[in-house]
Amino acid sequence: MNGNSLKFYLGCGVALLAALGVLAGVQNEYVFFASYVVLQFVVLATAWNILGGYAGYVNFGTSAFFALGGYAALFMIKAFAAPLVVQIAVAAVLTGILGLAIGLLSLRLRGIFFSIATVALAIICETVILNFDYLGGAKGMQLLRPEPMAPFTSYTKMLFFVMVVITLLALAIARYIEKSWIGRGLQAIRDNEEAAECMGVPTLKLKLIATVISGALMGAAGAPFPMYMSFIEPVSAFSLNYSVSALAMPLIGGTSSWIGPVIGAVLLGTVQQLVTVTISSEMNVLIVGVLLVFFVVAAPQGILGLIKKLSSRGGASAGGAGR
Repeated sequence: MNGNSLKFYLGCGVALLAALGVLAGVQNEYVFFASYVVLQFVVLATAWNILGGYAGYVNFGTSAFFALGGYAALFMIKAFAAPLVVQIAVAAVLTGILGLAIGLLSLRLRGIFFSIATVALAIICETVILNFDYLGGAKGMQLLRPEPMAPFTSYTKMLFFVMVVITLLALAIARYIEKSWIGRGLQAIRDNEEAAECMGVPTLKLKLIATVISGALMGAAGAPFPMYMSFIEPVSAFSLNYSVSALAMPLIGGTSSWIGPVIGAVLLGTVQQLVTVTISSEMNVLIVGVLLVFFVVAAPQGILGLIKKLSSRGGASAGGAGR
């Protein structure tokens, strides 16, 4: 393990301890309610970036994977009264398999054609759930939260800690992919897929790996959603906001590194939560749109790209002054 990896895992440990400290020291439930949403978007943005950022395949179907993760958890609750950990595991496996199936069907498409296929996926999945009465159908389903597990004093706090763990796991996976041969192959696909194939890069295999992992992480992020809301229905679960935000956050933060989606999700997610409390939740999509347009025009490489650009200018100025 090199020094950077050691720092990363130490940082994950510190984050986990900090979360435990917040759980013990903060009594305001809304802090955990809002923090859960921000962490949820960190996972979704990170998952989206594995395929959309590293490989350059723009996915508009995030809401489908997220919602199916929630409905998979709901099925496990109704059918087996499964605990939360099992719900998340089943949701991740199911959406990972869905990612594999969709990948086999659509990854030979490129550009806008692949994006349209992912939009169609979301529409088809929502239509199926709307007509699936066992899971509430169009009217949705109300849920009763069970008692929280020790040492948590409330279910909201427990869900917050669970989402912290999912977030750290997602970041570890994304970082590993970026630094490994998988990430180098995905970057070659993004830069020039034809040239990558000519050089012997297993392009379809790498894209399928990215699709499976991305889908599984999105499903895992959606699994706690029914218990978080104590209610689930198709319109909110398949909301376009998830797809738009999951795409916008990496673009705002920067798609070249695992840390970019984190920056974008924390920035945009925090702003959305503040606006929800102070103005209206209806403004969230407008904020996403305005910020996305601003960064696409002013900083096409996101915040990370802007920082690198300013750093290189600063280095060049210092070098010129030295001469």
